[in-house]
Amino acid sequence: MAYVPGIALMAALVVGCSASTGTGGSAPDSKPGEATVAAAAPGKYRTLLDPCRAVAPSSLKDLLPGAAELPEDQQQKVYDGTATVTYDTDRRVGCRWKSEAPGSSHTLFVDFERVVSYDPSVSDDDRAREVYAKKEAAAGLSSDADAATSDSTKKQTLPATDPASDSTSDPATESAADSASGLASHALSGPAAKGKKTDEPTDDSTDGNGHASTDGGKADDTGTGTAGSSGDSEGSDESLLPRTLDGLGDSAFLNDLLTRAGSTAKNRTVSVVFRTSNVIVTIQYTEQPTVSTVVPDSKELQERARSLAQKLVDKFSE
Repeated sequence: MAYVPGIALMAALVVGCSASTGTGGSAPDSKPGEATVAAAAPGKYRTLLDPCRAVAPSSLKDLLPGAAELPEDQQQKVYDGTATVTYDTDRRVGCRWKSEAPGSSHTLFVDFERVVSYDPSVSDDDRAREVYAKKEAAAGLSSDADAATSDSTKKQTLPATDPASDSTSDPATESAADSASGLASHALSGPAAKGKKTDEPTDDSTDGNGHASTDGGKADDTGTGTAGSSGDSEGSDESLLPRTLDGLGDSAFLNDLLTRAGSTAKNRTVSVVFRTSNVIVTIQYTEQPTVSTVVPDSKELQERARSLAQKLVDKFSE
């Protein structure tokens, strides 16, 4: 009986220790009013299509006139295309085709970029909107919806203590965005509307991977690559000017650049860029006539490029 109080005291101590180390053990480390941020949803696409197989042979025959006249083995080589070299084929791939015909040569380039956000608070789609918005801006165009979303995302991700730094950005995606901006400024430069000019001079040199293949051409003397600057009635057709496009993926725009190749010859590059979820697709379609007095038809090239873009949208939706 003399030991009962001691036993009771030990039992009380054990109960007290258990209570302090139970489910409420993490309470001292938690901060009042602190909410857990849920991870943003991943993008729709986890892989990319094979770009050299994404364009159907029937489409290549229309886009590459003259190839059908080649011997079968050479024809197949043209239609197979040449894959561009990338460091991460899960994130970016491309393919380039070129055909020669008696009257002109045609070059087609497609680029698929899968955008991934490494910031758990920013979704892949929102990050892709930012990258796409940079491409539009490089082309002198802007989409109100994507621009607003991009600004909103930036405000959410920038640290409050240092607005000048973006510690939440993904270096791989930033590199891809910078490359895309360079691609757009080289091959997609042109006025956003009649009377507008780009802020920087156009550089039409080729990078070796099929990007903006304009054979070192210089911007046409009449302006900065205005669509329809051939001097005929096409020049007054505002429907052919660089512009944003409706009904093509989530967002899209078209650019049209007429440049000089050599001393007198001119070539034209029509580019269509669209975003579908977290993938951005770039199409560049170039025609260079062999005769210096011939100017490539803007309307025809735009129709072919837009048709291919729609087919690729459908391909990604399968």
